[in-house]
Amino acid sequence: MATLSCDTETSGIRVIELHMMDKRKYFSLAALSGFCIRGLLYPVSLIRTRLQLQRQHSIYNGTFDAFVKILRNEGARGLYKGFWVSNLMIASQLTYVATYESVRQVLARYEVSNTKVKSFVAGGCASLMGQTFMVPVDIVAQHLQMLGRSGVGRMKRLDPLDIPADAMKTRFGPVQAIVGLVYKQHGLRGFYKGYFASLAVYAPNSALWWFFYDIYCGKLSDHAPDWMPRLALQCTAAPLSGLSSSIITNPMDAIRARIQVENSTFLETAGTLWREEHLGIFTKGLSARKKTKREMDGLRPKEHAGIADHPGECPGQYILEIKNSGC
Repeated sequence: MATLSCDTETSGIRVIELHMMDKRKYFSLAALSGFCIRGLLYPVSLIRTRLQLQRQHSIYNGTFDAFVKILRNEGARGLYKGFWVSNLMIASQLTYVATYESVRQVLARYEVSNTKVKSFVAGGCASLMGQTFMVPVDIVAQHLQMLGRSGVGRMKRLDPLDIPADAMKTRFGPVQAIVGLVYKQHGLRGFYKGYFASLAVYAPNSALWWFFYDIYCGKLSDHAPDWMPRLALQCTAAPLSGLSSSIITNPMDAIRARIQVENSTFLETAGTLWREEHLGIFTKGLSARKKTKREMDGLRPKEHAGIADHPGECPGQYILEIKNSGC
C-alpha cells in the first residue's frame, strides 16, 4: 500500500494534525462527542471504581454482577452517580489534545521524524497536563460513585467521608458535602491526593497508547487490501492500543483509585492491595476497564470525520488521527 506523502508518517495512514483543522469546529465537536461517549460508557467507569475499591469480592463478584446489583438496588440512576461532575473532565480532554499537538510540532521542529517517538513523548506530556485539571474532578466523582442507595450500606463504609444524611436529600447536596469535607480534612492538597499515582497510571498509559497505536496502524496498513477504508483500520487499531496499555497499567490504576478515596499513602495502599488480592491486583477491575477503553477508543476516530480544514491538500485517501483522552 502506497504511503501518503504530505508528512513524515510512514504507516500508510494519513495523519491530520491540529493546524490542518477548523479549530473552532473541532473543539466544539470534540466537547460534544466527549459528552456523548462519556454518557454511554459512564456506568462501566462507575462499576470499575467500585470493583477496585471493594475488598476482594465482598460486594460484587465481577462486572456483570455489579451491573445487576446496582440496577436492582439503586435503579438506573445508580449507574450515573457523579456523572454531571465527571463531565468537567472534558476541559482536561481539550487540554490533552492541545498539548499533544503542540509537543508533536515542537519535536518536528527539532527534526524528530520517528512517528513512534513523537507519539510516545507527546502522549506522556499531554497526560501530564490533562491530569492537572482532571484529578480534582476525579476525586469528587469517585466519592460520588461510592455512594450506595441513600448513602447507606456496605458501599458507604468503603468511603471514608462521613456525608451527612441531610446532604443526600438534594441534587447537589452530596457534591457540596464532598467538596467541603475534602477541603476541611486536607485543604487544597486534598483535591490532588493521588496526583502522582494518577500520573504513574495515565502518563505511561497515554504514552503506551500512542506508541501501540502507531505500531498497530502500521501493521494493519501493511497487510490490509487497498479497498479497505482507512477509518476501519484506525477503528481497529485504537481499541487494540487501549487494551494493550490497560493491561500493562492496571495494577497502578487500582492503587490510584484507593489512594484518592481512602487518603492513604502509596506504600500503604500497595501493601494493603497485595495482602488482599495477591496476584489478583493485576486483574482487579480490569474487565470493566478494558471495556471502557475498547469502546471509547473505538469511537474516537469517528469524532474527526469532516473536520479537516484543507482536505484537498494531500492526494489520496487519508485518515484522521485519534485524539484519545487518556481516561
